[in-house]
Amino acid sequence: MDTKQAKHKFGIIGNNFELNRAIQVALQVAPTDISVLINGESGTGKENIPKIIHQNSKRKHNPYVAINCGAIPEGTIDSELFGHEKGSFTGAHDHRKGYFETANGGTIFLDEVAELPLSTQVRLLRVLETGEFIKVGSSKTQKTDIRVVAATNVNINIAVRNNKFREDLYYRLNTINIQLPPLRKRKEDILMLFRKFATDFSEKYKTTPLHIESAASKVLEEYSWPGNIRQLKNFVAQLCIIEKQRIISEETLKNVLPVEKKNSPMLIDKEEKSELSEREILYKVLFDMKKDITELKKITFDLIERNSGTDIIDTDSYPVLKEVQDNISSSIISTNEKQRKNPLEIEESLSLFEQEKKLIEKALKKYKGKRKSAAKELGISERTLYRKLKEFDI
Repeated sequence: MDTKQAKHKFGIIGNNFELNRAIQVALQVAPTDISVLINGESGTGKENIPKIIHQNSKRKHNPYVAINCGAIPEGTIDSELFGHEKGSFTGAHDHRKGYFETANGGTIFLDEVAELPLSTQVRLLRVLETGEFIKVGSSKTQKTDIRVVAATNVNINIAVRNNKFREDLYYRLNTINIQLPPLRKRKEDILMLFRKFATDFSEKYKTTPLHIESAASKVLEEYSWPGNIRQLKNFVAQLCIIEKQRIISEETLKNVLPVEKKNSPMLIDKEEKSELSEREILYKVLFDMKKDITELKKITFDLIERNSGTDIIDTDSYPVLKEVQDNISSSIISTNEKQRKNPLEIEESLSLFEQEKKLIEKALKKYKGKRKSAAKELGISERTLYRKLKEFDI
């Protein structure tokens, strides 16, 4: 099965490069039993990737079970996954097989895996490492032959740092990582998806097909779609049922599309935000602090220059200086002659852009140009490194 066939079989619409790449990786890894971790925002279609993997593996004739880890209460998740013995807890009136037992020989898809409790993560790690599990309320070890594919819409690196996700489990799941792009990065696919959904809903609801004006299509492409494909699909369904005019205009779209909040966290690119390393964040904080201090230095320096014939600066006119003058005036007075002649040169060239470029160059030099190793050292994806190299012209 190639990429085109996979998209046709599983109803995947679009020609975006990153989307095609994700499908290609899924097809390449399918024949193996390697664990796969899928990253992507809610509504990007992560559930299609494990289906592609299962259907192109040697397990395709065995069970495929999809589990939403965030939808199962914490108190019953262990029982759902691993089963329980009769009387093991209140309400356990009989023996029960868990998914890891019933799906033996097949594939389990753990959606929203980051929602698993830490105690369950320990059990899952044991299954991945040894193929063994123990039912709730039992002391007997059981074997299972399961391939695990997991997905999440959160940054697990941050969850690991916050002790909400086990680091060893993360590395065990993340043998192969597949990243699905958000819809706002697939602008070339939005109109195609709109037309597909419009056709499907017109057939389902027996309505006249929707058509969209050229200007309106631009509105669709520029909208951020924080809910991604799921939001677009629901939006088209709404238009099919409610709108009397079957030719959708720009004005109609602007009236019915949800208002975008400029500062809404939903509009922040989660992928780019997650790729900021702790060092980069620290640099930014330090640079902002340095900038503030430098501004104070410049103000004080100018005042000292203007008051060079007097012994006292009127700090009452400058409340901010009253607090900091004792700490910084002496250091500014003692700066070298070059700084005195040109106080604007006091600020060092320490922009985040330059520091980020230096870090990348250093990593590339360390690993003799090997981008994969450099990206791992920097704590960013290889694809992000490629983008940075182009941005910095390295």
